[in-house]
Amino acid sequence: MATPRIPPGLNPRDKRPGDRRTLPRPGRPGGAVWYVLGFLMLMALTQAWFLAPAGRPISYSEFKTAIRGGQVAEVTVGEQTVRGTFNVDVNGSRNFNTARIDDPKLLEELDAAKVKYTGEFVSRWLPEVIGWVLPMLLLFALWSFFFRRMGSAEGGVMSFARSKHRVFAEDDVKVSFADVAGVDEAEQELKEIVEFLKTPAKYTALGGRIPKGVLLVGPPGTGKTLLARAVAGEAKVPFFSLSGSEFVEMFVGVGAARVRDLFAQAEQKAPCIIFIDELDALGRTRVQSPMGSHEEREQTLNQLLAEMDGFDSRKAIIIMAATNRPEVLDPALLRPGRFDRQVLVDKPDVKGREEVLRIHTKQVKLAPNVDLKVVAARTAGFAGADLANLVNEGALLAARKDKTAVEMADFEEAIDRLIAGLEKKRVMSQKEREIVAYHEAGHAIVATLIPGMDPVHKISIVQRGFGALGYTMQLPLEDRYLMQRRDLLNQLAVLLGGRTGEEIALGEISTGAQNDLQRATDIARAMVTEWGMSDTLGAINYDGHKRSRFLDIPIGPERGAYAEDTAKLIDAEVKRIMGDAHAEARRILTAQRGSLEAVTRRLLELEVMEGAELRTLLGIPPAAVEASADTTPLPPGL
Repeated sequence: MATPRIPPGLNPRDKRPGDRRTLPRPGRPGGAVWYVLGFLMLMALTQAWFLAPAGRPISYSEFKTAIRGGQVAEVTVGEQTVRGTFNVDVNGSRNFNTARIDDPKLLEELDAAKVKYTGEFVSRWLPEVIGWVLPMLLLFALWSFFFRRMGSAEGGVMSFARSKHRVFAEDDVKVSFADVAGVDEAEQELKEIVEFLKTPAKYTALGGRIPKGVLLVGPPGTGKTLLARAVAGEAKVPFFSLSGSEFVEMFVGVGAARVRDLFAQAEQKAPCIIFIDELDALGRTRVQSPMGSHEEREQTLNQLLAEMDGFDSRKAIIIMAATNRPEVLDPALLRPGRFDRQVLVDKPDVKGREEVLRIHTKQVKLAPNVDLKVVAARTAGFAGADLANLVNEGALLAARKDKTAVEMADFEEAIDRLIAGLEKKRVMSQKEREIVAYHEAGHAIVATLIPGMDPVHKISIVQRGFGALGYTMQLPLEDRYLMQRRDLLNQLAVLLGGRTGEEIALGEISTGAQNDLQRATDIARAMVTEWGMSDTLGAINYDGHKRSRFLDIPIGPERGAYAEDTAKLIDAEVKRIMGDAHAEARRILTAQRGSLEAVTRRLLELEVMEGAELRTLLGIPPAAVEASADTTPLPPGL
């Protein structure tokens, strides 16, 4: 089938948003099937009309009795039936028919009764024609039906070269910048793209060139796709949306053909926006290796590069793409003339999180005690998708409890559920509960008494998530983008505080500190190998990993290029840093031995303790929480 010049969904009068092809109604057979059914009906009527024997049907015994009684005037003997005429009307009819039976004496009885009889030969051409023409017609109808299905736009075998994009007409995109929050810098950058699409002559009159491509980079869930739709909604232009993985198939050349088809349709509807989500699936760096490479993906990428160079920028076609792995993209994609602009869509700050929460709570009934500023402060590190999930979880929890509005307690529970995991109802032994209580009390006391640390918000010994027997939650007073060496050392002391609390109170250690030790070791090794925070090894980066900017995925060799002697020094420095952090935690908890017992007993009684009560037990006034000053000296050697 030929590609339509204006696909459905692109015409402003076509009110089917996102419908890239006209889909057949479910269960409705094709036209060829209707023709076959009509032909069969016609054949059945023809046979019933022309081949049905005439006259009143009678039994063969009645027929023989009528012959002996001299009532039959004439008989026609056929292959399967016997038709005849009575001398007089019998039951209102003179004609009759009956089934023929193998009767050798029939002719003798007809001669004896002086009945005129003749034979009849019926041509069988119609049944024979039906017998071989009808199967051919059925095969032809099935072949036509499946051929159309293979060539249709719904993914048939003959439609591999078709682009699988979804098309939204200018009136179908209802998203605007009013639906976007928390990414003010990216929004401001993209508003200029809207001006390009609305009034291109304003810029081309001065000799400027409209940007061909805009690459949105950022962590998952920050709203990159939403921003692209908002640009299309503000500019009132058609929006072509597809994923990078939809280009690549197992057949060589299919992806390149889809790229050509996509740009051919976009040029017909310019000005418009082409949005490619997850660009890294298509635009990964081309490498030459002895094992070979993915030729299909490289051909598709080459075709995309050629199309971006080839189309006329005066047609106002903007290519937007999104990725959370910009470091793996081919440099040819990122050069000027292709993706001219790279816009960072980062996680929102506390003010941005509050704006995002206000957008997502527009359709949610909130109780008067809900303070979105507090919720935003307690969700540090949440992206836009995380905040949307938080609001939804809060609404579900409120509905589960048959509430008429979502309360602050529901948001608190939803935050605990998203951060720590689902609460478990398993019963622990008293000994294990005591171990967990000492462990969490150690974390909380060290985090509270070390100056400059984020205040403790909640302590719990309730099991949650995958193997979490308890947790200590700290909430930052402000968003932080840098960590000093002192901050990292304090964080190590807090991580080792739980294990140290068990050691001091019980004289024994457990396996509950496995995750704490892993995180602390990673921080200590990063201090030595990545951040140059060791006086022994100096300001040198020994780490061989090249990490993703937005995903914690190592790229590169397992270990840096350094000698075995250097590896021993690194291990020794990591061990020393961990030992100093453990000594600091032990010093604090030894001095607060009574507080460790008091907090533990209170945790065993309540299971969940708020940070305010912890600070009361430790004798810390509330005003000292926000005005904490770091006067603790650095451990020796760092």
